[in-house]
Amino acid sequence: MGGAAAAESKDIVITSPDIAENGAVVPVTVASKIPNTQAVYILVEKNPNMLAALFDVSEGVDANFNTRVKMGQSSNVMAVAITADNKLLYAQKEIKVTLG
Repeated sequence: MGGAAAAESKDIVITSPDIAENGAVVPVTVASKIPNTQAVYILVEKNPNMLAALFDVSEGVDANFNTRVKMGQSSNVMAVAITADNKLLYAQKEIKVTLG
């Protein structure tokens, strides 16, 4: 993604249900408290295409996003934030899917 190895951060929060009844529409909210966030990626580990969403963040905008992602099976969901100085920070959460 254009930076060094990612480091885990408590300043990125993923909010979603622990168990999603329908994997076709899993609500995910990502909030980054990191100043000067340039972009936020949402990745679903076990999807054929891991990249579920990409948000470019303009200067002065809070990096808080709500979206729905498709998940074929239970998986880790990761939110990766890229800062102005090209640091990669991430958070992850496991979401279980009952119907893929």
